[in-house]
Order: sequence, then C-alpha cells, then structure tokens
Amino acid sequence: MEKRRTVPVKLDVDSADTALLRDTIDEFLWAANYVTDHAFRDDYVTTSKTTLNNDTYDDVREQTALHSNHVQAARNKAAEACKSVVKKWKQGEKASKPYFTSPHLVYDHRTATFYDDYVSLATTDGRIEADYVLPDGDRGTPHAEYYFSDEYETTGAELHYTNGNWMLHIHCKKEVEPDTSEQATTENGTVLGVDLGVNNLAVVSTGSFWTGDEFDHWRREYERRRGDLQSCGTRWAHENIQSVGRKEEGRFKLTLHRISNELVAEARDHDCSVIAFEDLNGIRDRTGASWGHKWAFNRLYEYVEYKAAEYGISVEQVDPENTSRRCSECGFTHPDNRDGEDFECQKCGYENHADYNAAKNIGLRYLRRNQTGSGGGAPVGVRLNSGTLNANGEFAPPAEDSARAGVHAESPRL
Repeated sequence: MEKRRTVPVKLDVDSADTALLRDTIDEFLWAANYVTDHAFRDDYVTTSKTTLNNDTYDDVREQTALHSNHVQAARNKAAEACKSVVKKWKQGEKASKPYFTSPHLVYDHRTATFYDDYVSLATTDGRIEADYVLPDGDRGTPHAEYYFSDEYETTGAELHYTNGNWMLHIHCKKEVEPDTSEQATTENGTVLGVDLGVNNLAVVSTGSFWTGDEFDHWRREYERRRGDLQSCGTRWAHENIQSVGRKEEGRFKLTLHRISNELVAEARDHDCSVIAFEDLNGIRDRTGASWGHKWAFNRLYEYVEYKAAEYGISVEQVDPENTSRRCSECGFTHPDNRDGEDFECQKCGYENHADYNAAKNIGLRYLRRNQTGSGGGAPVGVRLNSGTLNANGEFAPPAEDSARAGVHAESPRL
C-alpha cells in the first residue's frame, strides 16, 4: 500500500525567472483549455486521454514552447476535468465546460529535478534554479518527515503562484504495510457512522460534532469580498477576485484536513475497521447545502479515505434514505420523528440530536448491508470503552466478555 504526502515548499525566485515561470504557466493553462475545447467540440464529450493526445498534441507543440511532458500534463488535467463533468451529468447534476485560470503548473521527473537546497524547473525557455525557503529547525516539519526522509520517494510536484509567493507542492510516497494490529476485519469489526450537514459539517456515531459555523462565517466573508470587488469593475478588482478565491480554497482545505485527521483519529481511538458515510450523490437536494458545502463534503470524504487507508481502515458509502427519520433505537421510520436538529421517535419516545441519530443509522445501515451470520452480527474480540450497537440496534456494554460487531455509540458531545 502506498502512503502519499504533499509538502509545500516556498521558492526564492528572482524577477527574471518569475517572468519565465509566468509565461510557462500561461502556456500550460492555454494548452489545458485548448484540449478542453476540443473535448467539447462535438455532440459528445471526449474523455479518452489517448484520443485527446492524438487530436491535440501536435497543435499544442506547434503553438507553444512547452516541454513535451508539460503538454501531456495539460492534456491529463483537461481529460480528468472532462471526466468529472460527464460523471456529474450521469448523476443528474449540473456542470459546465471546465476552464482553467488558477496559476499552476504540473511537474514530473522529466521537467523538475529535486535537490537538497533547490529545485531545477523546466520553462518555455530553458531551465531555472530556485532555492528552497525552509522554516527554522528541521524537526517536526513536513519537510523533515517526508521530503528529506530516506523513506520517501519524490514523485513530482505542482507549482502555484499564491499571494505573491511561488509555492512548490512536492509529492512524496512510500510503500507501507497496513497497520492492522489493532483493527478488526471489515466483516466483523466496528463501524464509525458519519452524518454530513450544513449546521454541523460532520457528526459521528461516537457523539463527536464538527460544526459548520467557521466554514459558514468565512464563506460569507469571502462572498462579501468578491461582491465588493465586482462592484468596482476594474482589471485590478478582477485580479483580486481570483486572489480571494485562492485564499478561500486554501483556508477551507486546511480546515477539512484538520477535520479529516480528527475523524480518522476518532476511528482509531475506538478500534473501528470501517468509516461509513452517506452516499454523497444528491446530498445538496437532501440537506439544502450550497455548492460550497457540496465541495467540502467531497473533499472531506477524499481526505478521510486516503488517510484512513494508512491504518487499514476502509471508508464506505451507504444509501442515505430515511437515515434522518429512522429511530436508531427501535427502527421506526416517520417524517415527524425529526424536527430541525431535534429527534423524537413517535413510537418509542427516544430523543436525541437528529444528526447524531442519523450518524448511528448510517453505521447501522452499513452493518446490515454487510452482516454475516445471524443474531445481529458476528462475534469479535474487540473491547470498546463505550459499548456498541449491533445490526439489530441492541446495545452491548464494554463489560461484556465478548463485544459484538457494531456501531460505536456514546452520548453526543456538543
């Protein structure tokens, strides 16, 4: 199994080399948009990299001074974006033709050579060398842990121009054995259910909440900034609108990385072998989420998926139908069970936070879908601090000699 990490490194680039990098990025973005335009040229969208390469490679080489590998990287960028659009169409979602504007450039081992103190980068007019600007001290930093570690291999990088700084996002990987020493198997292990929403970005079946207050605050703040700039109508304002968008995306990515780390840590702390999310298709219609929330849900799922894999924890999606209306105690489903963030079962009277109840149901649905044997789950020798719910919704406290496979459940922690 591969363990992958991305290490951001600031570069010291002089004015002459900055001009070369800007020219290279402009041609790279032009190439990606040229391929995208070709992909959308006919009545259907071409997503095959081979077909797009055959149709556009010679044209791009003739009209740009890009390295051949940069041409291929631009084609790959365009093809993946086109595939994403087609996938959304098949799911009944709206999507338009991609257009690349964010200043970035993809590098591989042919177009970049990595050294201890600097990097050599291909441009449209030869190569430049840029020194790394590293933090003081070499302990506890991603640079020391991944990039300068003998255990990791450098596979490539993406160059970004953000807020007047050149940042090289270096990709590293190493082969690792899944850490399964304390994990039960997927079939017999315990499940962490995750409910996603607007007011609470994530709620898990152990009772932990991650609110959406900070996300909503900054989303509104960045929307206000864009609105103020749009009212100016100047070229300076247009350039700053793009800068605001990059700052917004960067802030949200950091927030989602933090939440994903904490979600995986929650699963590890409770010896979970599976993290179960609701199916993300159609989540905007179900939750009333904005496009920004939908983007955040998808990113959070992707981050949790690759981080959990390092510890042998699988990440799955289940059908979300009625998970917010079903009682996790007795199984009774009724529209009146949920009122906003309050849940009260109209049959058994169970009351709790609605998102917490939904998180338990998501975990229970995964168990029922994958349940083997009979009697509410297969036995498993895993001790739980707070007990489990089995596939029949029965609680098994940790004092039992043999806890059964189930969803981790505690009182919600607000």
